[in-house]
Order: sequence, then C-alpha cells, then structure tokens
Amino acid sequence: MARLLLSGVAPLPLLPCRRRAIAFALPLGNVRLRLRVAAPTSRVATVEEDDNENNAPPPPCEDFDPGAAPPFGLADIRAAIPKHCWVKDPWRSMGYVVRDVVVVFALAAAAARLHSCLAWPLYWAAQGTMFWALFVLGHDCGHGSFSNNSRLNSVMGHILHSSILVPYHGWRISHRTHHQNHGHVDKDESWHPLPERLYRSLNRATRMLRFSIPFPMLAYPFYLWSRSPGKSGSHFHPSSDLFQPNERNDVLTSTACWVAMAALLAGLTFLTGPLLMLNLYFVPYWIFVMWLDFVTYLHHHGHNNKLPWYRGKEWSYLRGGLTTVDRDYGWINNIHHDIGTHVIHHLFPQIPHYHLIEATEAAKGVMGKYYREPDKSGPFPLHLFGALSRSLKRDHYVSDTGDVVYYQTDPAN
Repeated sequence: MARLLLSGVAPLPLLPCRRRAIAFALPLGNVRLRLRVAAPTSRVATVEEDDNENNAPPPPCEDFDPGAAPPFGLADIRAAIPKHCWVKDPWRSMGYVVRDVVVVFALAAAAARLHSCLAWPLYWAAQGTMFWALFVLGHDCGHGSFSNNSRLNSVMGHILHSSILVPYHGWRISHRTHHQNHGHVDKDESWHPLPERLYRSLNRATRMLRFSIPFPMLAYPFYLWSRSPGKSGSHFHPSSDLFQPNERNDVLTSTACWVAMAALLAGLTFLTGPLLMLNLYFVPYWIFVMWLDFVTYLHHHGHNNKLPWYRGKEWSYLRGGLTTVDRDYGWINNIHHDIGTHVIHHLFPQIPHYHLIEATEAAKGVMGKYYREPDKSGPFPLHLFGALSRSLKRDHYVSDTGDVVYYQTDPAN
C-alpha cells in the first residue's frame, strides 16, 4: 500500500498492520511528489511454507492472538455471572424430564398408529432429536447441575442414559476427563487432535472413517467400546485405562443397566417384530448418534479462524476452555436444552442448562475477543453443515512438537 503526501492533501491511512516504510521522492516540475511504500517486515515465504499456509497460526499482523494467555482469570469470569445462575432447581430439572419423556412416548404412539411410509421419516427425525434431548438431561446429571442431590443425579442419569444405550457412569467419568483436560493435545478425551506421527500411521480406511462424511457422525457407539485412535480401553469395562480402581462398582452398575436395556429391546423386538422396532427405536437411535457427534464435534472444531491446542506449561484449564465454540441451532436450541452455549458450560459445568444463556451474556464483557459469537441460525441449523464439511477437509493433525499448536491439513487426504 502506498500513500501520497502532497501539499494541502491529507494522507490516506495505512492499514493497521506492522509494516516497514520505504520513502523516496520524485521531482515533477514545481511539485515535489513523495511516495512512501509500506512493505511487510517479515521475510518472503519459501515454497514449502506457501504449500502449508493453512497450517500456520493466525498471521502476526492481526491484533488478536487466540493462543496468547488471556489478561483475565477464571475468578473474573465467575464474578461476572449473577449468583442465581448457580442455583440448581431439582423440580425444574424434573419438569424438563417429564416434558421430554411425554413427547417421546407421544411421538412413538402417533407413529405406531399412523404406520405410514410418509410419517416414518418425520418420526425418525423428531424422535432422534428427542433421544438427543434425553442425553443432554442425563449429561446434566453427570455434571451435578441437575440437582445438589447426588443420588437423584445418579438415578435419573441411569434412567435417561440407559434408555438410549449409553453407560452412564462410564460416560460420566470419561466426560469428566474431557472437561478437566480440554484443549490439551495429549490428555483430552473426545474429538482431540491427532499428532502428525499418529495420523501418518493410520491406514487409508481409518482415515476415511475419521474424516469422510457421514462416518464421523456415526462414531459414538464405537467410541464407547474402544475409544479414539491412539487410546485404549472401553466405557463398559472397569479395568479400562479410563477408570480408577475405586470407580469399579460404578462402571459395573452402568454396564449392567446397559445390558438390561439391550435385553428389553431384544424382548420387544421379539414381541412386536423387527421392522416395527427398527422404525420405532433403532433408526431414531442412529439419528441421536448423529446429533451427538455433530454437536460435540462442532463445539471444538470448525470455527472460521484457527484455534489453538496446547501442551505442557502452555495449557491451563482456562485457556483450554476458551477454545470451545458456541453454536446457534435455531428452533432446536430449546429442544436440546441450550447445549449450544458451550463456552461457559465448559468453564463452569455446574451451572444448570437453563441459566447458561444468561451466564454467557454476563461473562462476554470479561472474555472479550476470547469469546466468539456464534453465527445466527435460521429455524434449522443448516449453516453448520458447511462448517462441519470444511473442518473435516482441513483439520487433520497437529505437530508432534510445540506447546501451542494449530491444526494442519494433509492435501493428500
């Protein structure tokens, strides 16, 4: 960019980016024209660097670095949130359970009565979404935001999660690990990035399952059985690396509840016939799985700007939590209990879901640019399919070294 300095003429402003000015003068008759050219101070990139431009952190000329340590602390965010947002109302939580369960049974009764080829696809979409809503309420139980009564949380968590074939305690413990280590390349539990060394070791079929739609959106049941690439263990087995010895009985209890639900489904399939159960339960179950993978992936991936992942001393609970992303789901927000308000949930998972929007609004002033406003959705969050597709095409692995790293792209994938 150049700016012309002529007598009596105001100079055009330079772009707000650090540049090195090179000035020289040209005589034009009685007028002396001075040119000042702003040139980048950085060196010229090599061909190799140009090929990997998407692998770099945000350009240094931007005035905000998402990988920098924030100028505020967790206590500052906590202080900005109104006190009543921390209050858990078990009656209100149970009200949401009753609402969702009534809808689930009403949808099933209506679909079974109509038994129409036109009605079944609508039922699958609606019931799968309601299964996802039940999961979110069980998720609140796992965090203790459902109520202050741990026994009530455990009982309701087992009922809600077992009904959709999720082992409650197995999931609860691994999800706790995710929250405690989010944003850490090596210690995070769900949808964590693959180091380049591990990524290169994957065979072609595994890469396809990980990065090619629709396969990543069907991953959750397989994750429950065998976790993610590079990690071992199962959510059903008490000896898994996920669990401590004192959690053995909890894991066995949840696995027994899962087996009981599987047996119930087998019995109902025998009594009513496989086709009816396929329509009533198993297709909606896979819609629920797709909702779960879709939402949880986009909470941690797919932002327009690259977001950092951490290792070593650069990681902290606050910095990891601030890399999560809020999402707007339109009409679905209320149905799935505002799970899209994810940043504050990650930092303070004990806040009930019905206070998350207010808490987020109160905390925005503290978080500043570390909070990223979600793109507004229409009635249905169709815009998020683009974010999902772009992320799966570009977010493949991170460097094996470095304490602040960004996703890199494998052009051959």
